[in-house]
Amino acid sequence: MRLKPRILADLQRRGAPSPYSRRSQRVNLSQSKIVRIPLIRFGKIAIWTMVFSYLVFGSVLAPIDSGQHSLAAQNEEERQQLEKQLSELESQIDQYQGTIDQYRSEGKNLEGEIAQLNAKVSKLNLQIKAITITLKNLDSEIEVNQGNISLTQSEINKNKTVLTRALQSIYENGNLSMTEILLTNPSLAVFFDNINNLMGIQESLRGTLERTMELRDNLVDAKEQLAIKKSDVAALRSYQLSQKITIDQTKKEKNSVLQVTKGQESKYQDLLKKTQKTAAQIRSRLFELLGGGELTFDEAYKFAKFASDAVGVRPALILAVLDRESALGQNVGRCTYQKAMHPTRDIPVFLALLGTLGINPDSIMVSCANQDGVYGGAMGPAQFIPSTWEIYKNKVASITGSNPASPWRNGDAFVATGLYLKDAYNSSSCVNYANENSHISSKQLLRERCAAAKYYAGGRWYTYRWAYGQPVVDRADSFQKDIDILNS
Repeated sequence: MRLKPRILADLQRRGAPSPYSRRSQRVNLSQSKIVRIPLIRFGKIAIWTMVFSYLVFGSVLAPIDSGQHSLAAQNEEERQQLEKQLSELESQIDQYQGTIDQYRSEGKNLEGEIAQLNAKVSKLNLQIKAITITLKNLDSEIEVNQGNISLTQSEINKNKTVLTRALQSIYENGNLSMTEILLTNPSLAVFFDNINNLMGIQESLRGTLERTMELRDNLVDAKEQLAIKKSDVAALRSYQLSQKITIDQTKKEKNSVLQVTKGQESKYQDLLKKTQKTAAQIRSRLFELLGGGELTFDEAYKFAKFASDAVGVRPALILAVLDRESALGQNVGRCTYQKAMHPTRDIPVFLALLGTLGINPDSIMVSCANQDGVYGGAMGPAQFIPSTWEIYKNKVASITGSNPASPWRNGDAFVATGLYLKDAYNSSSCVNYANENSHISSKQLLRERCAAAKYYAGGRWYTYRWAYGQPVVDRADSFQKDIDILNS
């Protein structure tokens, strides 16, 4: 980036006479002797002062006040130039890669590949239809569940009213004098029978109210489970739709390739490597100019490398998860803990954590609950909920040396992500998933897909292995390419 030269102005001491004030005495422009009148002298001095003030202060010093704006404008201009250059390079990369792919694909049966793609599309269409029906059924169940909650609440309110009246009647009868009792009842036996009946009704109503409130709580829990199930099914449907679009596009591309050749692959490979390295360097610079979340690409990679060395998960996967969760710390939530967190599972742990860290809980933003009622409350770049952070905080502290560890400290967040991914990667469910599907993909890819999905959905990872897990692995592979190119 070319820097503008700095201009030094007004070097004289404050209060010293202007070096230009006596110019007329040193330089005789008329070459003749003139009579100096004080009025003319003062006029010349005033004119010279005005001219030099304009030249010096108007044209030189004015831009200094907007130095920050000038730097911001330079950064914006540089960013736009780099984005344009990157776009051109990526287009060139696509062309080179396309040519290489054509050379490599010589002899392949494109018609057979297209037939396979058609079969995949048909299968996806049927799956999408089935999921659409499931979503409709879930909507109906949620609607019925909400109706039951409303009816139960109405029943609770009625029982409360009757119970209140019974208690009031018992209270009133208990305060009657003996004279009033004898005047209003045929005998004392009748009076005490009435009291016993009221107390029996009271106990019956209390039991009914307790059972009804328990039913209401069960219905509320069922509502949240239905909401989670609906979210899972909707995510799967969204992923399958995106897969269908991708397959359709690939099918169109293959249909357009009727003849392939081979012979100059090595030349295009060299061109591709050079162009990729330049593109990776530009992407790294753009990452820094755009803010890179809270970190530059180099800083983020150093944190990820430190975590990787400690836990054994590749840095690119840690970067990909954090990029997916919070844009490497840029998006860490927009809700307060009171509105977002689970009241019994997370809020007490959250308040205890912030008390230890000496942070005002009202000053912290966390992830919001979703529209279907599933709780939020995830914290910091790693997006751990408080109850999960409680499990890992001591392990994080032992690695980073933080005492106590904080989910809002970048080093701690990266290590926490690495620890969680390590546990998920080595879990029996991810190992079994990789073993059972190793004939389709590599075991590393399968276990990383599973680990990423577990990071997002925990025990419900299988539903999100494609909708969340695979995009994270793809992002990790993209990061890995840039890392390898930049380190080469």
